[in-house]
Amino acid sequence: MNIFRNALQMLVLMTLLTGVAYPLLVTGVAQVIFPEQANGSLLYRDDKPVASALLAQNLTDPRYFWPRPSAGNFDGMASGGSNYGQSSPDLMQQWQSRIAQWQQSTDQKKPIPAELIQASASGLDPHISLAAAYYQLRRVAQSRWLTEDQVKPVLEQHVDRSGWFTGVPMVNVMVLNLALDQQGVSHAAR
Repeated sequence: MNIFRNALQMLVLMTLLTGVAYPLLVTGVAQVIFPEQANGSLLYRDDKPVASALLAQNLTDPRYFWPRPSAGNFDGMASGGSNYGQSSPDLMQQWQSRIAQWQQSTDQKKPIPAELIQASASGLDPHISLAAAYYQLRRVAQSRWLTEDQVKPVLEQHVDRSGWFTGVPMVNVMVLNLALDQQGVSHAAR
């Protein structure tokens, strides 16, 4: 009987330590040190949360910069890659379909940046390279009835040049698109 009582006491103690005290401590420290990140890095429009700076959304409106494709259809529960190998016919078909979509969305003759064709590993990455953002600049400007020179300063303000992970200047499309809307850069419908 002593063994059961000791086991029960240990279960209660460990539940309180690891299931209550530790999560409360970590949450409290995160709220003090990194409050924005601890609350999901939410982006707001008119004081209402509309997105997270950490997760891409399936954007198809030509007025917005588009993120990388997603193997999980931008579903946070299905985060991950497709697991297709480089020689997979299914992967090649996906890439050809994406190339065709990009060719329809723009009249540029420049090569399409690879990251706009290939899905990110998580399928939720909101970051694209500066080259991929510039590739979309004309479409976004035309869809907003603006010149490229009117949209470019907003784009330039939202470039992370630190290259903290890849060494390549990156743009968070979720933050950039919200900035375009909030800074009064026109987005009137045609």
